This record gives sequence, C-alpha cells and structure tokens, in this order.
Amino acid sequence: MELENIKNSILEIRGKKVILDFELAKMYQTETKRLKESVKRNARRFPEDFMFELTQEEWTHLRSQFATSSWGGKRYPPFAFTEQGVAMLSSILHSEIAIGVNIAIMRAFVMMRQWALNHHELTERLNALEQQYGQKFKDIEQALSFLIQKDKNTTNQQQRDRIGFKK
Repeated sequence: MELENIKNSILEIRGKKVILDFELAKMYQTETKRLKESVKRNARRFPEDFMFELTQEEWTHLRSQFATSSWGGKRYPPFAFTEQGVAMLSSILHSEIAIGVNIAIMRAFVMMRQWALNHHELTERLNALEQQYGQKFKDIEQALSFLIQKDKNTTNQQQRDRIGFKK
C-alpha cells in the first residue's frame, strides 16, 4: 500500500484526521458492508473518539466532493475512523492484507503528524523573526516620520539664503 494513496484518503472532519469506511474497505480489499458489520459487532471497541458516523449534512457536503450519484452509491452516511479507530480495526480484522494495510496507515498518520510538528516549528520561527524585525522596522518608521516632520517645520520657517554661486 502506497503512503501517498493513504495520505490522500485522510480527511479532516470535526477537527480530526479520519479515513472513511469505504476508503478503508478498498484498502482492506473487502466490501464496505462487511467492514461495517465487523465494527457493529464490536461496537464497544469503537468509542466516539475512535470512530463516528457522519451527520447527513457532513455526508451531503462530502458527496459533492466525491461526485456520488444521488440515485446510486451509498445510502447511509459513512463511518469516519480516527488513527486510534484504524488501530482498533486491526484487533477485529485478522487477514494478512489487514495487517499490512494497518501498518501502512499508521505510518501515514505518523508521517503527517511529524510534518505538522515541523510546520508548527517553522511557523513559530517565522513569527519570532517578524516580531524581532518588526520592532526594528517600527524604529526606522519613527525616525523617518521625525525627519519628515523636521523638514515640514523647516519650510515653515524663513527661507534661508541660497548657498553656492549667486547670480
């Protein structure tokens, strides 16, 4: 299983990174119906922070993105599995394919988390630079304002004699 394909299947819904049941079913090479049956048989293993069912509004919004036909396709909103929910799937799905897919999915989640941490560190560094140099820019701006005001005050005073050759 390619990490890039898994990364593309990870969505952010309700502020959580999730993979939808039909995407997982494709990865596990099983029917979505069978995956959902297994989850429902083991419902106690999937609390709300491991897996949740999308609301009709969330599902309608996603359907437009997936271009699912209104007459065919999925009739019920899908389950969304968080990283912990995907890990829990490995305890109820015992095939060799499921084991390999779960390992790949865990790696994809870890890779995305590491990227987010690096991104956060870069953001903090940029903010620090902006604050550091922003103050200096303010100082320069104040100095320029002072000089402009000084020039305005000078023009209001008497005109000075011209320096240099006089004609």
